[in-house]
Amino acid sequence: MKPVRAWLLGCLLILCSSPVLADLQLVLQADGLSPQQQHASQALLDEALQALPPSFKTRLDRRVQVSWSSHMPEDAYGQASLVSTLQLNSRLLPSLVDGSAATQKTGRPHGTVRQELLATVLHELTHIYDRARLWQGTQRRLITQCARQHNSQGKIGLPEQCRGQSERRFTLSDDPRLLDLAGWPQYVGRRGEREQHNRQVARSPDSYELSSPKEFIAVNMEYFLLDPSFACRRPALQAYLREHFDWAPEHPTCPSALPFLNAGNDFAKSPLGEIDPERVYAVDYLLAEANQNWVSRWGHSMLRLVICAPGRPRGPDCRLDLDQHLVLSYRAFVNDVQLSSWDGLTGAYPSRLFVLPLAQVIDEYTKTELRSLASIPLRLDRDELESLVRQAAEMHWSYDGNYYFLSNNCAVETLKLLRSGTANPRLSDLDSIVPNGLLEVLAGRGLADVSVLDDPREALRLGYRFDSYRDRYQAMFLVLKKQLPIKQDSVEAWLEQSAEQRQQWFARADLRTSAALLLLEQASLRRQLLLAQDEVKQRYLSGRERNDASVGKANNTLQQILANSGFLSRPAELLGSSGYGLPQASEREKLLSETRLRQTQLQTLSADLDKEVRALLDPARAAEIKAVEANIKQVGEHLRALHKAGGGLQLP
Repeated sequence: MKPVRAWLLGCLLILCSSPVLADLQLVLQADGLSPQQQHASQALLDEALQALPPSFKTRLDRRVQVSWSSHMPEDAYGQASLVSTLQLNSRLLPSLVDGSAATQKTGRPHGTVRQELLATVLHELTHIYDRARLWQGTQRRLITQCARQHNSQGKIGLPEQCRGQSERRFTLSDDPRLLDLAGWPQYVGRRGEREQHNRQVARSPDSYELSSPKEFIAVNMEYFLLDPSFACRRPALQAYLREHFDWAPEHPTCPSALPFLNAGNDFAKSPLGEIDPERVYAVDYLLAEANQNWVSRWGHSMLRLVICAPGRPRGPDCRLDLDQHLVLSYRAFVNDVQLSSWDGLTGAYPSRLFVLPLAQVIDEYTKTELRSLASIPLRLDRDELESLVRQAAEMHWSYDGNYYFLSNNCAVETLKLLRSGTANPRLSDLDSIVPNGLLEVLAGRGLADVSVLDDPREALRLGYRFDSYRDRYQAMFLVLKKQLPIKQDSVEAWLEQSAEQRQQWFARADLRTSAALLLLEQASLRRQLLLAQDEVKQRYLSGRERNDASVGKANNTLQQILANSGFLSRPAELLGSSGYGLPQASEREKLLSETRLRQTQLQTLSADLDKEVRALLDPARAAEIKAVEANIKQVGEHLRALHKAGGGLQLP
């Protein structure tokens, strides 16, 4: 009994004599350190404490014992225990004392030995903070379980043994919001389960952050606290940490415009552009409707940014500024002309966020693929909209995923972007792996305004719908059918004829019918080019195996185009390993010069490829394309002659 009473008395004396901690304290273990070593070490710890958010220090109200250790790998800077100790590598102490650590370059992200040591202290303290909050979250769950068990026995209230304190349920590193921003989003279709691999691999300050959420938050705390440009490079994380700590370090004012590379096919135009979230009036869910192609039978999901022209006040009239509108489209980047269905199923293609001009997307789907587009406004408040635009810009520069037709396709990627970009709770448990299904669930949650499609004519007029040209072509065909004694009953049957067979009717066409013929010949040319594209692909693939000389020449040009155009889907490659996050003003000069150089090369190569690819065509296909081009020229001349004769053009 006596030893027990003595132990209890000792505990009471310790509790009564120890001051109540109100803040984090870093206690240097000075044993064996010279006065100079103590001074240099304490200065480092004081600087670390000064850099930490006030709420961080208040919440982590404990003593952390800091010491120098000789039992560490040579390249290590420090490590923290699970509880409250922090060790630094004694190999680095001499340079800290003599001051050379402040100038000694490391080749690591923070530059000098001293900055790396300071970052290490902040990094490891973040781990201790994170673990402390994990303990608090665990404590809260245990309290809840205890209370449930107590109440299940018919008792009322919370018994003393269940009482405790906890600030919140989640730590920093397992907070769902942080995981969405950090690159561990929820699996779509597996509710609550998180993806295992972080795909935000480009423009990272330190690849160690990708190893786990715990390391991600610790690494980013280093930059949040030490790098004034962090706020502009990673604005979403800056906002998250500022809200969590109710504090942020001072930083320069960030430019409102965000850089992006426009993947448009106009090689004469520099692709480097900017998006100012302030000028984005609305974000639409843009759905390319299904066609008979098996990879397109569920449609294609995109987001349309309705951007106001410079000088126009933000409002509904911005929908008229079509030349300003951009499309965010997750696509499989295929670095070869062969599109393999199996590769798409197994994730062999990279999935990347392309930024495209709306006009090009409209032409691509409505004229070439003959698919209609529906543009459905999303119901987002102003903060959600601007946050989504900023997150899209960050993903454009950082994301490099794997494209799976069935599990990580355009719909899944778009939903993940909406979740991380808006933080809207109505999206958190929403699941759909097909584009048309995603529109249905967005509408069901009240997030998409499908009423804009109720009046088809008005939807076309206001740009909420872009019809497939198939209907226009059929209407033009009916103009022909009405005036000329042709036997065909559909536009498809008309276009199945050879160019020579169609050419015989041109001289008999009046002004209105000639205009219809011109549009249909242009449609025929697009159709022939699509067929030629498939033929070239087949000959290219088989020719590579045969070492066909003509294929080899085109292959060389094509590979150069692919190598030079890849930056449009992965723009970070233009900047190499310099910088992280969104490019800053100092990096944009390099971007501008690099993109201009690449575009000039692409412009030259595309002209060469056009000649070389035509040499790969089957002679019959090449002759048919040439005949259709001659038809277009002939109908155009006939149309101009009729108009000059005084007919007065009346478009069909």
